[in-house]
Amino acid sequence: MFGPAPAKDAEFTAFVRSATPTLTRTAYLLTGDRETASDLVQEAFVRTYLAWRRVRPEEATAYARRVLVNLNIDRWRRRTPVPSDLPDRPDPGDAHVRVDDRDEVVRLLATLPPQQRRVIVLRYFNDLTEVAVADHLGISVGAVKSTCSRGLATLRSQYAPTGGGER
Repeated sequence: MFGPAPAKDAEFTAFVRSATPTLTRTAYLLTGDRETASDLVQEAFVRTYLAWRRVRPEEATAYARRVLVNLNIDRWRRRTPVPSDLPDRPDPGDAHVRVDDRDEVVRLLATLPPQQRRVIVLRYFNDLTEVAVADHLGISVGAVKSTCSRGLATLRSQYAPTGGGER
């Protein structure tokens, strides 16, 4: 039989309600595109639902996140182009641009190779430990550390602070 028993449907519905914001944010940061992110989240929920009988409730979000990341990896493998409609970086002289500007973060993340982007998003935006990131991506902890280090170095080299004074 496919999917969970009818008694578990309510449990799955509650899980979807609680996990949607986190998974949507993760998908958006991985893809840089709202429609693609929404599609990935929906597909992750479908696949999680089909495996719901095997998923432990305390690990459901981690399971769905791993499905989401794997779907994104598959998307990259199919050579889906990076969205080209992302605007150019704002002029560093524009005093209205702030560090926490989501568009700036997405633009900077879009410049990273896919593996570095996945590691940075899982490590810092999902606040996972290095061990958890390694487990999610099926790589070693050392690979997570080195990939993260290279990704952060790239982001630092491309980031031009604007506005306020120097630190």
